This record gives sequence, C-alpha cells and structure tokens, in this order.
Amino acid sequence: MKYFFSLLSFFLIIETSNAQLFKKEKVNYDANQGRGSTDNNLLRWGYFLGINSYDFNFDYNEDLRDIYVKKSPGFSVGLIGNLRVNSFIDVRLEPGLLITTREIYYSQDWFQGIPDTKDSDFIREVKSTYIHIPLLVKLSTKRINNFKPFIVGGFSTALNLSSNENNPEDNNNGQFRTTKNSIFYELGFGIDFYFYNFKFTPTIRGLFGINDELIRDEDPNSPWTSNIANMQTRGVFINFTFQ
Repeated sequence: MKYFFSLLSFFLIIETSNAQLFKKEKVNYDANQGRGSTDNNLLRWGYFLGINSYDFNFDYNEDLRDIYVKKSPGFSVGLIGNLRVNSFIDVRLEPGLLITTREIYYSQDWFQGIPDTKDSDFIREVKSTYIHIPLLVKLSTKRINNFKPFIVGGFSTALNLSSNENNPEDNNNGQFRTTKNSIFYELGFGIDFYFYNFKFTPTIRGLFGINDELIRDEDPNSPWTSNIANMQTRGVFINFTFQ
C-alpha cells in the first residue's frame, strides 16, 4: 500500500507538470495574473542574452579556391522595446551589443606569382564588436495555453566598433579592414512561454548582409582584396528573452 501511494503521488506530480505546459486544463496566466502576462499592454520592455555565430559570404571576380571562414561562438546582450499592434502583430526594437570573431583563411591560389609569402599571410583575424539595432515585425499564432509560436523578420543596422575602416594600414601590414556601418535583413522564429513572474522566449534568427563590407587595400593588385567583388556578413543568433 505504501508503494502504491508513492507511485500515485509520482504520477500526480508528472500530471501537474504536464498541465502547466501542454494540457488544456492547465492554469493560464492571463493579463490579470502575475507579472509574466503583459500581452495586452501597448508597450512592453525586456532584455535578452544569447550566442551568435558570424560568417562572411564572398563573391569573386575570378574563379579561385573559396576563402574559408572559421567561425567562433560570440556573445549577445541587449534590451527590447515591444509595441503591440494587435493580438497577432507586434513591432519591436532590439538594440544590443554583439561580440564575435572570425578567421579568414586564403589558399595559395591567391598568392601565385608573389614571392616571399609567409604562413601568416594566409590568415586574417576579424574581430567585431557591433552596436546592433534591428527593427522587427513579430507575427504570432493564436496563444495555445501558456505558449505562443511566432515568426519574426525585419531590417537592422550595425555600427562595428572594431572595423579598422579609417586605419591607414592595410593587409600589407596585417590589417584586414571592414566598413564601420552595415545593413542587414533578418528572419527567424521562436516561442513565447508564459510563467507567473515573467515571459520567456527562445528565438533563432538568421542575419544577412546587404552592403559590401570590405575596405580594399591601397594596392589594386593586392592578393587579399583584389579578387573579392563583394563581402557580406551572414550570421545566426540564438537569443533568450525575458519580459
């Protein structure tokens, strides 16, 4: 009998936990319950933490072996301002600080006919610290109990504090230069999870550069930049939002 009641208690706990996330009969944290349900507010505020992975997309003037980009996980942190349009549409601003590092690897094809090349000539490290400001439109489904899926998209601009755009030295001195300002479009999806004290939202978002971000070397025949027609950032964000 003791084991029977212990087993019964265990299943009751499991059933209660399931009810909190998925079951129809679970508690709904509506606009009158707790601090985590503020969907009916015209303006909402929050913050996000996350990780990012940045890449470069290259277009070439001549058909040489592709430049390889080694990506490293970066860190993201920022604030959220959300404007409610209706139950299914929100407009949001997400200014944040994003830090990332990329390493660019050239093949020997890019240095044919150039004597005295060193191993260090084939590698360039690109460190980026972005002040990133996206303006996004969030399109949500109907809320299902305590969660609500959505898609999000829009445009963003970024100020790269580590761009080296105005550095007089170029790749001949080991300095790979990029533009200070960039423009992107973004697409992603996520799910709002409603809790009593807050709303938690994991999102995955892709970022795609629009403008050419490469600053060419002074030498028009530079092996590092002369064959690059366009260089644009691509990236993936995984953000965790708290409102």
